[in-house]
Amino acid sequence: MRRIGFLFLLFFCLATAASAQITVRGVARDSLTNEPLGFASVFLANTTYGATTDAQGRFELRGVASGPYELLVSYLGYQLYRRAILVQDKNLNVNLRLLPTSQQLAEVVVRPHKNNPDDYRKFEELFLGSTTFSQQCRIRNPDDVLVDYDPQANELTATSREFVLVENRALGYRVKYYGLHFSVDFKRQFVQFYGSPIFEEMRARNTRQQRRWAENRQHAYHGSQIHFLRSVYENKVEDQGFRVQKLRIVDNPRRARADSLMQHLLATLTPGQSLVLPDSLQRQRQEPRSYGYLYTRPLPIDSLRQLVADTCQLRFHDLLQITYLPEKADPRYRPEVPGQLQPGPTPTEEVSTLYLQMPAVQIFPNGRLAHPLAIYNDGYWGFEKMGEMLPYDYIPPRP
Repeated sequence: MRRIGFLFLLFFCLATAASAQITVRGVARDSLTNEPLGFASVFLANTTYGATTDAQGRFELRGVASGPYELLVSYLGYQLYRRAILVQDKNLNVNLRLLPTSQQLAEVVVRPHKNNPDDYRKFEELFLGSTTFSQQCRIRNPDDVLVDYDPQANELTATSREFVLVENRALGYRVKYYGLHFSVDFKRQFVQFYGSPIFEEMRARNTRQQRRWAENRQHAYHGSQIHFLRSVYENKVEDQGFRVQKLRIVDNPRRARADSLMQHLLATLTPGQSLVLPDSLQRQRQEPRSYGYLYTRPLPIDSLRQLVADTCQLRFHDLLQITYLPEKADPRYRPEVPGQLQPGPTPTEEVSTLYLQMPAVQIFPNGRLAHPLAIYNDGYWGFEKMGEMLPYDYIPPRP
């Protein structure tokens, strides 16, 4: 499965570097006894903002940019705590009440056997990705990943007991991916995963390695989906090197009629009778199910976004084909060519397809979407996964 539709869902909340830098402080306590919880891990999902509570359960997150966030607390013996917060123009104080694990009423499932090695390898391949950077990613706690394959649904799913620990030596991050929900539908050629990752910068051995990490992070950012969405918000799509074109997918009526006739013929067969297809029907069944029509003229910014009051909304019709011109595609990228069994040559450009699942969705200044489920990707953005994943408080250096 070399080409696969991709939905990458991150429930994150963050803001731009231009926003005010605020301190988020508070106390973590037991929800039943009100006792402070010392040495609990507190962090803002999908960022590098994190801290550990002191003996009195107090914590501080300094230098937080204004905006909406998902605050999480992890503590041994307690349920993972999640809370949506809004950081504005002044310091924020929060009181956190964690529920002990013993209070959970959910059924405890005991696995009778370990993961099937083939199933785990497929999960690892699709979760980490196959890019050049992904080759330098490792899952450090594979025994904490629970992988299951349903042969009837032809679907592979994966979860984690607490978090999946990914070490990315290409970008210099250690990522704890809490609340992983991963699934791949092999029938539809569709993979999705989402959760609440927290990033920790790794310590470089020397200045050379630190410089290489900085260069790789910048390379991962340029041409990414978050880079594109920020450029839409700032009205700098062309300036940032993106070419956006309208793509329309139209069903092939000849193939639809052929499939319908095929089902009718199969239903009329008597036991033991063999099916002989006319040559014309065989030719029609070899045709593609749909055709794509690409409009050559780039779309103007007003065809991508809509300004409503003080908000910016992503809004477009049909699909978008997005090409990032300044860079060439990863040499490991081998998209499948329709009608061919083998993948084609490496494309020279990074070309992605963007699908919008609702009429419009709000874009925040940092490129975050108000509803992460509103879009999904195919093409190059579907090819890039954990190997290119950056914390959303990452700001590239100015040229």
